[in-house]
Amino acid sequence: MADLGSLLWEAATIMVTGMVVVFVFLSILILLVQLLAKVVPKEPEQDFHPQTASTVAPDHSGVTPDVIAAISAAVQQYRQHKA
Repeated sequence: MADLGSLLWEAATIMVTGMVVVFVFLSILILLVQLLAKVVPKEPEQDFHPQTASTVAPDHSGVTPDVIAAISAAVQQYRQHKA
C-alpha cells in the first residue's frame, strides 16, 4: 500500500496542474475575445426615425358581423350535435 504522504503529494500535484491549465485556458480565452473585439468593426448605429401619426384613421371595428354570424352558427350546430 502506498504511503499517505506520497498520495497527498500526488493529489496536490494533480490539483495544481488542473488549476494552472484552467487559468491558462481562461487567460487565452480573454485575450482572444479582446483581440476579436478590436479586429471586428462595430456595427454602425442605425438612425431611428419614430413613425409619425398617419392621417388615415385605423379601422378598430373589430370582428365583422359576417364572422360573428359564422361563429354563432358553428357553435349552435356543435351544441345541437352534442345534445
